[in-house]
Amino acid sequence: MTTERIYDTVADDFSRVNDLIIQRLASDVPLVEKIAQYIIESGGKRLRPLLVLLSSQAAGYRANDHLKLAAVIEFLHTATLLHDDVVDTSDMRRGRSTANAKWGNAPSVLVGDFLYARAFEMMVELESLPIMNVLSRATAVIAEGEVMQLMNVKNPDLSEEQYMQVIHNKTAMLFEAASHTGAQLAGASGEQEVALRDYGKHLGMAFQLVDDVLDYQGDAETMGKNVGDDLAEGKTTLPLIQAMATGTDEERQLIRQAIRKGGLDDLPKVLETVRQSGAIEYTMDKAKEQARIARDLLTCLPESAHREALELLTEVAVARVS
Repeated sequence: MTTERIYDTVADDFSRVNDLIIQRLASDVPLVEKIAQYIIESGGKRLRPLLVLLSSQAAGYRANDHLKLAAVIEFLHTATLLHDDVVDTSDMRRGRSTANAKWGNAPSVLVGDFLYARAFEMMVELESLPIMNVLSRATAVIAEGEVMQLMNVKNPDLSEEQYMQVIHNKTAMLFEAASHTGAQLAGASGEQEVALRDYGKHLGMAFQLVDDVLDYQGDAETMGKNVGDDLAEGKTTLPLIQAMATGTDEERQLIRQAIRKGGLDDLPKVLETVRQSGAIEYTMDKAKEQARIARDLLTCLPESAHREALELLTEVAVARVS
């Protein structure tokens, strides 16, 4: 019900953004349109464009360019997903086949490039250098985050600080850019612009921390992927980092070996170790802290249905653990 209330706040705008997305996916090359529509329509929550709609209107915006900005953010996000799945050699996302599994790596990468280009084309139409500056920088930071994660695959020595930097760059950065540019579009005060920028960052961190918890206690139906997928890919996330920090030498070696090997041979033992170590609770506490910081940042905004929806979003971020 909380989630429904959030989306109901911008229901008409959300529908118009969806129409604009489909309209701007048009291409003379049928395969481009087919792949782009497949991943755009794959059942995601459209959280990042939602942030644009909510943050801009919470800061007093009353015109229509927030629709185009929301579509830009969704195109940037979709492009990163296409490239992400190729890098991770993923076969499943949100419970169905990835584009690279259906059409191959080369078309997926090239359609990702098309979406980046279309996003920047629409960005120019907004005629705002500050917004272009934020989004172009965010795109570079996200790419750096992807490279950082790739460099640390099967690395059991990743520190908590390094992990936090990876998830900021890879995930939270686009949340941050969405709420920041929404504030810029609205001509928010300096204080409100900084608050909304940082709100997006901390909200994004909370979402990713919870996603990393769900990898060790979620289910495929809820997540669209299987428990242990991160471990199978050799990703060192905070539940593993904390379990290694607090476990016995034997438990630490078990997790280190599982990360180095990848795959799921040691999954049952690793799951038991992670769950008994308190690492799940530790990671959830970090997520709740990020969500609390995000919520507290909103106090400089006037009270409105849009601000309330942003507040509720911080609750939704940490309420997804089964």
